[in-house]
Amino acid sequence: MMPSVLDRFLKYIQIPTQAAHGKDSVPSTPGQMTLAVELGKELRALGLSDVTVDGHAYVTATLPANTDKKIPVIAFNAHLDTALEVTDDTVRPRLVENYDGGDIVLNEKERVVLSPSTFPDLLKYRGETLVVTDGTTLLGADDKAGIAEIMAALEYMTNHPEFVHGCVKVVFSPDEEIGHGASLLDLEKFGADFAYTVDGGEAGEISYETFNAARAKVTVHGRSVHPGKSKNKMVNSILLGMELASMFPADETPATTEAYEGFFHLLGFSGNVETTTMDYIIRDHSPEKFQQRKKAMEDAVTALNGRYGQGTADLDMADQYYNMLEKVKPVMHIVDTAMDAMRQLDIEPKVIPVRGGTDGSQLSYRGLPAPNLFSGGHNAHGKHEFIAVSSMEKAVKLILKIVELYAGK
Repeated sequence: MMPSVLDRFLKYIQIPTQAAHGKDSVPSTPGQMTLAVELGKELRALGLSDVTVDGHAYVTATLPANTDKKIPVIAFNAHLDTALEVTDDTVRPRLVENYDGGDIVLNEKERVVLSPSTFPDLLKYRGETLVVTDGTTLLGADDKAGIAEIMAALEYMTNHPEFVHGCVKVVFSPDEEIGHGASLLDLEKFGADFAYTVDGGEAGEISYETFNAARAKVTVHGRSVHPGKSKNKMVNSILLGMELASMFPADETPATTEAYEGFFHLLGFSGNVETTTMDYIIRDHSPEKFQQRKKAMEDAVTALNGRYGQGTADLDMADQYYNMLEKVKPVMHIVDTAMDAMRQLDIEPKVIPVRGGTDGSQLSYRGLPAPNLFSGGHNAHGKHEFIAVSSMEKAVKLILKIVELYAGK
């Protein structure tokens, strides 16, 4: 009996692949290579050709066409790593069958509850089977659900020779969560005409707009003096860091914005009297507003230096990725085909802007247009993450339907 998409998902989430900031190596953590090697073995067992697991944990493979018809080469992509906010070490998933619409106690001891009062999307899945965490880790649906769905679709195609398809490529890539963005993939060698990144939210979601993104690290320098004799001498870098943070609008954070609204997000704040570091990410869909936000960050640091002396604060800021819309527009047939495929499967398409980034952003800018398809997960990056089994099954069917539609054109 062949493994189901659920079986694959439950297997993959047992391999810890949490990414890590500040590493010089790709992948940033060894677990990603462990998963990459396993996927390479599975792809070879399915009979795919050109299976490669390189030294950076990129997994690539080809399912050759089984027809002489001229069909575009389609690629499907998902990422190996999981988010940094919550660990994925020792994931203990639980199936909630025939969900009744009430609260789900994930961890009684830690009082972690998955409740529709906080997460109303739960109510869409009454009567269905959900996969949840035990309240101590994230689940890993972002993006191991995407990996499982692509693998299940490949397995179906290899086991059903009557299913006509063109050449299908697959790439599983590392460190998406830290902005790596599949930057080391050799696109010319890979050889796809376009791609779909399977890394979205609930069933029906499709995205071809992402944030423009930058990261910023501010280092604030203070002066430590004995607190009993510090008047007019001490400079507390922690307080200066708090002062800098207050320069950004309180209603322009992730917790207060939605849809096309951008934000400043203070990811990390650590320090002492002498030195404080602040890690920000800056996001906006609009290129103009994105530039304005970066300017606001520069102005805030300049203001701090103006008040307390040059060298008080240092800024290290760099762009991470850009809105893929510009690169997808010329080939909108890939979006239209995906939406047509959804409708044929009785899945209502929901076009939404990605409030984040995907490997598709960088792939698109590098010449491989790659809009984002749903993988089915909810509440990514946290202990309340869950996914419906039916959503994973729909994602598998969608991948197959897209391949089928291009083969029939």
